[in-house]
Amino acid sequence: MSVRVTCITKDGGNHFNPHEAISSFGWVNEETGAKGTSTRAQMIEFIEAQKGKAYVKDGRGNVAYIGVSESAAGNKYLRTYADGKWTDNLLPLPEC
Repeated sequence: MSVRVTCITKDGGNHFNPHEAISSFGWVNEETGAKGTSTRAQMIEFIEAQKGKAYVKDGRGNVAYIGVSESAAGNKYLRTYADGKWTDNLLPLPEC
């Protein structure tokens, strides 16, 4: 299953890594129309254990897939991967 992430919620904390501040993700399954919200832990589980795919899409239809990354402190978080490098496509998404 694949889902397109449409919005994010930040926990309001002061984080060295802004991606770690994202606490939940709003998403839509473009094939079925199903919508939902998942916590960071749930999305990591979806990608790692369930082998699900998540992505963001810009206004021109360009897709950046979301992968699991790990901070120097060992905290897992989500980040987009496009054109062979880690990118920041999640951070400009609107708040859910």
